[in-house]
Amino acid sequence: MRILIVSDTHGHEENLEYVLQKTGMPDCMIHLGDSESGEAHIQELARCPLYMVAGNCDFFSQLPRTQIVEIGGLRILMTHGHYYYVSVGTRDLIEDAKANGCSVALFGHTHKPFFDQSDGEVTLLNPGSLSFPRQEGRQPSYAVATVEEGAPAKYEFFYL
Repeated sequence: MRILIVSDTHGHEENLEYVLQKTGMPDCMIHLGDSESGEAHIQELARCPLYMVAGNCDFFSQLPRTQIVEIGGLRILMTHGHYYYVSVGTRDLIEDAKANGCSVALFGHTHKPFFDQSDGEVTLLNPGSLSFPRQEGRQPSYAVATVEEGAPAKYEFFYL
């Protein structure tokens, strides 16, 4: 199973359209917030199961702040990250993931790709931003998780 993980499109879905054309439709898609009213368009683009949460710029969204989903045997906590103060650390996010029995915590908000498995119990992943990247080099980014029965999940980052 191939899971496309994106965040922080901020109403500019052109790069998401490009990614879907380039890579083909995934088995499911996760959007980690700050779609800025792009929810309907993203839903139209995704011809697969789509899971979305609201970000700090999704002012009138009815999307949840956090969501726990089970995909391909993984229990995943999804959030934008601002309520967990991820800009200054991930301790609160890790603790909440553990409290909810999640082995993966996905977040956005910082616009910087991030991956950490040092906790040993929770994999942390931020795909960065497809529209307004902030990491060195400022390349739009996204992540893909590949989940196969009986094997550990594999995570890859891609840059436009």
